[in-house]
Parts: sequence; structure tokens; C-alpha cells
Amino acid sequence: WPLLVVCPPVLGVTQLLSNSKTTRPYYRVPMCCKWVLLGVLTVQSHRPHFIAVHCQEVGGKNYEASMSHVDCFVKELLSSDAMKEYNRVRVYLDENYKSQEHFTALGSCYFLHESLKNIQQFDFKAKKFKKVVGKEIYSDTLESTPMLEKEKFPQDYFPECKWSRKGFIRTRWALADCAFDLVNIHLFHDASNILAWEKSPSVYSGTRQKALGFVLDRITDQRFEKVPYFVFGDFNFRLDTRQVVESLCSTATMQTVRLGDTNEVDKLIFRESENDRKVVLQLEKKLFNYINQDVFRENNGTLFLQFDSELSCFKERLHELEISFPPSYPYSEDSSQGKQYMNTRCPAWCDRVLMSATAKDLVLKVIDHHPVVDPRFILCKSVISVYTEVSHFFCCCFNQPNE
Repeated sequence: WPLLVVCPPVLGVTQLLSNSKTTRPYYRVPMCCKWVLLGVLTVQSHRPHFIAVHCQEVGGKNYEASMSHVDCFVKELLSSDAMKEYNRVRVYLDENYKSQEHFTALGSCYFLHESLKNIQQFDFKAKKFKKVVGKEIYSDTLESTPMLEKEKFPQDYFPECKWSRKGFIRTRWALADCAFDLVNIHLFHDASNILAWEKSPSVYSGTRQKALGFVLDRITDQRFEKVPYFVFGDFNFRLDTRQVVESLCSTATMQTVRLGDTNEVDKLIFRESENDRKVVLQLEKKLFNYINQDVFRENNGTLFLQFDSELSCFKERLHELEISFPPSYPYSEDSSQGKQYMNTRCPAWCDRVLMSATAKDLVLKVIDHHPVVDPRFILCKSVISVYTEVSHFFCCCFNQPNE
């Protein structure tokens, strides 16, 4: 799920392209062109000075066949007219899928406008900032790149998977007199709707909590000076499935269907007590088929925020602006139904922009759609839907000394 955050000296945008996860060859030319077009339109509209694009699952599940399309997307974006004014570029793509021990399928791309004079990137090995010059693309072994930290989560964090690509990448930047970390993250998903329903909170929630705690401990340890940090990517945060089902099916009766050989629960069918016992919800391992998915979009899904609780245990370490957009997952992969959710999972706000307390202190004012330039930092949020993408906009402003 590519995520774009822009931190310029005057104005910027954060854009999340929902449903861009390359579980299928999404980097084929038609989709690639739409991504580039949307990115170009965003750049032309907001004219940011610093752009950060965080991607997860680059290459998708069929990464061996699709990884080349990732390079195509980057090249198309770099060659567009709107990007010509960005004369410094850093692209880090973890494409080395042959190294299962280290492969995270994460990608972090940074574009710096020519008018941005005082920008440096941190060298984690030399432990000092270095001036950013020219355009550099790294796509093989990121472990030897001193300008970032990349880690893959330990295998025992998610034992159901024989191997996992989940992990994080951290880069550190100094813009004028303000240093900050940008952390690209991908946490574990819900493998089964049935298992997620069995317990509240679900076992998957506990796994994500453990992994996120691991990341926060790493980026705040004693190895380096502590600076404000922004963590954004695919957290895979889900609504509490048990509580959502109880809310949606409070008057329905439940039928349990089990597998004959193992007696394991195969599906749950919730029917209305009257109205010809109409099916309200059918729940299976990879099916969440509710009769009226419009309820998740009404009033930007506000009704379901009460079930979005996975971040609560990190309230002292992570902060977030008010959510004012519908659940960002799982939008349809059919281009003709870009505003519809798939019937695979319960809609949720999986993709987030979180920040430390010190980063939140940089935020002075929040304005819905028309940010006003304040000294230092402004952050705001809005949403649009284009094709199968949902975009989250965050606008910010940093002090830039006269040069």
C-alpha cells in the first residue's frame, strides 16, 4: 500500500493509495499509469518540497514475476514533467526476494524540490548527517546501505506463516533545524475471520501489538539521539471483529457450520429472526459478506470507530489526528467498482499516519481542507477516491530560515 507523506518547508501532502497492494500484477502499465497520474496531479496541486512515498508488498505475492513493474513505476514517476523540479531523489526498494532471511518487500522513496536548500540525511553507521546530493536508487541489498535501518520481524512473531515479509525501514532527516525520523512499517494481517471473531481482542491484535512495540523500542533505544518520529504504512489495524459482529447482528440468530472431518468451524451464518430468515452476514476464513456495506461509509464510518482500539495500548507513545474518512481497506480490486469494499474482510482503517509526542508538538493547527500556513508545522487531513485508490491528505509546514 504505497503511502505518500510530504513534509515541505511551506506546504505538503500525505497520500495513501488504498488497494495498491500488489497481490496481483498491479504494476502493469494501466495501473502504473494511473498511479503516476494521481501522483503527478497531487504534486501539481500542492507543490510540496519534500515527498516521502512508503510502499509495502512491492512486487506483490507474485513478486518474482511482478518485481520488474516496480522499477517501471519508479522510472515513470521520475520521468514525469511534474517531478523535474525534484533534483534530489533517494529510492530504497527491498527487492531481493532470494534472501528470505532479510526480505521485507518494503519501499521508501524520497523526492526533494530544488528550492529546498537545507536538507540532510542521517548516516546510521557514521552517526552523522550528510548533505543530500543527486539521485540515487538502491534496490538489491539494503542491509549494507548506511542511510537507513531495516529489520524484519522475528519468525516467531507470526508462527502461522512459514515465512513473512513484515518489518520496517527507518530513515532520518534534518530539515533546517528540525531532525525527524520517517518509519515505513508493515504489520501482520488477520489470517482468518473466524479466528478473529472467536476472541475479543483477537489473537492477531496481540501479534500486531508485540510487533509495533518492537519497532518503537528499536527507534527509541540508546544507540542514537532521540528525535520526533512519524510512523506510517500498513499497520493492518482491524476493528474488533467480535464486537462488530455483535453490533451488526444484534437481533439475528447464528448458525454454525463445521467441517465434517475435523469439527472445525467453517462458517458462521447470521439470519434475521423474521423477514424469511434473510441472511444478514456470512463469515468464513476469508469471507465477510454483510448485507449492507454502505454502513461502513455512512458518516465516514464514525459508528465503527468505537471498535478501532488497537492503538489504545500505545496512547503514551503514539498519537494520531482525528480520523475523518471511511475505512481504507479492503477496496475492490475491480476497476469498475473502485468505491466498493471486497467481501473478504471487515472494513477497517489499516493504513495510518502516527507520530510521537514530540512530533505532535510540531503540529500547531488542524484545518480540514484548506490549511493556513503557520510558522513551524501544520497537519490536516481529508479524503478523495480515485479509481480504486483512496487518498489521505496531510498538509504540514516547517520553518525555513532565510538563506
